[in-house]
Amino acid sequence: MLLITCPHCGERNESEFIHGGPARMRRPLDPSALSDEAWVDYLTVPSNPLGAVDEKWWHARGCGAWTVLRRDTMTHQFLPRSDDGR
Repeated sequence: MLLITCPHCGERNESEFIHGGPARMRRPLDPSALSDEAWVDYLTVPSNPLGAVDEKWWHARGCGAWTVLRRDTMTHQFLPRSDDGR
């Protein structure tokens, strides 16, 4: 069982959350400047890195907030994020 810290509710059981996938890069400012292949890759090919990954998590059975958390994909341990001090 994973324990996930919601920024609003504190530490909760993973069963309260729904994994939203990797936190992706921002949408390109001018998608029309991308090749068709690059645009399809952006839309459909998720990254699958080994190690620390920023992911979206939805506290569906709690406060309903979305949050971005950093998780090590090898150990499933949640890690501090450099931009918010956790």
